[in-house]
Amino acid sequence: MTAPAPALQFLGAARTVTGSRFLVDTPRARVLVDCGLFQGAKELRLRNWAPFPVDPRSIDAIVVTHAHVDHCGYLPALVARGFAGSIFCTSRTAELCHVVLPDAGRLQEEDAAHANRRGFSKHHPALPLFTEADAIRALARLRPSASGQPIELAPGVRVSLHRAGHILGSAWLRLVVDDREGDALLVSGDLGRPRHPILEPPEAPAACGTLLVESTYGGRRHDDAGAVEKLAAAVARTADRGGAVVIPAFAVDRTEVLLLHLRDLVHAGRIPPLPVYVDSPMALDGLAVYERAIAAGDAEIRADLRHRPAPFDPGKLIPARDTAASKAIHDAPMPAIIVSASGMATGGRVLHHLARRLPDPRNTVVLVGYQPAGTRGRSLLEGAATLRIHGHDVPVRAEIVDGQGFSVHADGAELVDWLAAVPSPPRIVYAVHGELDGAVAIQRDVAQRLGWMVAIPQLGERVPLG
Repeated sequence: MTAPAPALQFLGAARTVTGSRFLVDTPRARVLVDCGLFQGAKELRLRNWAPFPVDPRSIDAIVVTHAHVDHCGYLPALVARGFAGSIFCTSRTAELCHVVLPDAGRLQEEDAAHANRRGFSKHHPALPLFTEADAIRALARLRPSASGQPIELAPGVRVSLHRAGHILGSAWLRLVVDDREGDALLVSGDLGRPRHPILEPPEAPAACGTLLVESTYGGRRHDDAGAVEKLAAAVARTADRGGAVVIPAFAVDRTEVLLLHLRDLVHAGRIPPLPVYVDSPMALDGLAVYERAIAAGDAEIRADLRHRPAPFDPGKLIPARDTAASKAIHDAPMPAIIVSASGMATGGRVLHHLARRLPDPRNTVVLVGYQPAGTRGRSLLEGAATLRIHGHDVPVRAEIVDGQGFSVHADGAELVDWLAAVPSPPRIVYAVHGELDGAVAIQRDVAQRLGWMVAIPQLGERVPLG
């Protein structure tokens, strides 16, 4: 069912930094912008299991800004529940979705099977939210599209995708209904850094009537140099102790950024050339996508990195693709560095490494991404004495290092700088994809610097477009 007048509804990423889902209802079509998983606190994760707020069969098209699971990870579940339209994204996002979504389905199945074997789930039997087969069915609906070119989603409804500089293929988008350019909707997706170590910066935003801007790091500034110093010092200290450096890292982009910095630190003689285990099939597949983009001289890649040989090899890179290779790391000689997903320690192989390494004070955990409330990563940052993993309370005696300066999200000042480049003030800005303090900071900073009205939507809130 379409709307009598264009309207926007916030089905996720409202006062939280996860579950990005924005429904655009028009007289001609119903379009979903992003289709992400909720992560973090149990209250948020349970939203993944609730019935979708609208009938998936009523959605005509989906537009995905990028391939992180909090923006695309619910696609397999939506397809399994009846969505039968096309999913539009950039070609690199489509390539990375072919890495991310099947892996997410396998992890769902493995976690359910593990819970059933160990008996720590309250559900009998524990079931996956979606399967690898569901993910493959979702991938068949992807429609890779060229950046900057108008895409007709339905008669009179068009969208264009533009470089966001957050991860490879990431885009902000502009959606127009019935050629009403002044009422255009602009959605930032996740915005990258002006000085991302791998990618070119975001393209400047276009004119619009309504603008959705992420607020993950609203009110905060990244310390790029300080983050590298922290990493170098943590690796050196841990090597001296003969321990392991465990780095929970998002499989797409954060792993590449880390490996690039580790390579540069080794070459500069600032850290010893330790074995670096990358224990994530998804991260290894994503790494191959980035390497192909660099070898091809992709326009998204920074000019100084294009065609650069082996930018992600610190010298002793050891891929751990299968389960046997992952388990072998437990008995490998130390010191070493272990990079494994997930970045917020919400699941995946990194949990097995944390369970083994956290009790030993010789070891270090470096947290290099945003850690939302309710995640194990946030608990570690806040000084938890124990961490519950696979039904057991694991004592935390390892050193914990906050390395969030490695974020590839724009910080608060960079977000406002990007907004300031809009050719004319939009009627309304909505601060989304951030916890309440970040959204409030963006609201304040935009009002002070630009004089614009910024609202902070509630989950489920519906507002007119135009």
